Amino acid sequence: MSDDNTDQAEYWTSGPGRKWVEQREALDATLAPVLDLMLERAAPAPGMRVLDVACGTGTSTLAIAERIAPGGRVLGVDISETLLEEARARGDAVTNAHFTRGDAQIHPFELAAHDVAVSRFGMMFFADPAQAFRNIASSLKPGAPLVFTAWRSVAENPWFAIPAKAARERLGDASPTPPRAPGPMAFEDETYVAELLQKAGLQDVEVARADVALTPPGTAVDVAALSTRIGPAASIIREKNGSAEDIAAIQKALRDALANFETPEGIRIPAAIQLCTARTAG
Repeated sequence: MSDDNTDQAEYWTSGPGRKWVEQREALDATLAPVLDLMLERAAPAPGMRVLDVACGTGTSTLAIAERIAPGGRVLGVDISETLLEEARARGDAVTNAHFTRGDAQIHPFELAAHDVAVSRFGMMFFADPAQAFRNIASSLKPGAPLVFTAWRSVAENPWFAIPAKAARERLGDASPTPPRAPGPMAFEDETYVAELLQKAGLQDVEVARADVALTPPGTAVDVAALSTRIGPAASIIREKNGSAEDIAAIQKALRDALANFETPEGIRIPAAIQLCTARTAG
């Protein structure tokens, strides 16, 4: 496989990356239960050195920084300068969090330096994930864990399935992508993920199915609008040059569908994820 992640760098540095920054607060609120689950498993503690892969706008990195003080240090690495600009601005006063631009598949990490590596939904985008896992593992101390989350299938995740359906019914199908191509659902098959981790030389591999409730803020109107700016509906709208009228129609369909997920606490959308753990030898 190719070791070139240029396409991902361009994607996350251009319009989609800027959209992610614009919607950061809503996305962070939506994904907060996933971050909590990952950090509970990774258990960063005071004094640890932590690597945060595909750190994006720094939400996970800054949460880790709080947990590892005093004495700890966290390095957030991402391929997108657009996302990192936001991360650096947010973490300007956080002395134990540092950010660097790099492709974690090939980045020259300090060897055997970290007590744990984590990633919230960032491992599925590598051109050669086994190579990426090997490179990330090289930065870990002997016996140190790697903990990350990935999505299961679209069919199990209304967060993806509902916007995709609404946009597809209005504008037509998106261009097909090869199975396991870099993207949100590349790791939906737990056997495949486990094989990649083992191929990279990692031990004690576990790919556990976990179910959480996403917590997008606001009303169905707000969540429908968010879903046409980020995610599968946004991708179809962009590809098909959807008009303002198209977007309004898609949002209407989304509002109707999201009514099924309204609770007294707000919109709650079930999410099916993989909670992946492995360990370096030693």
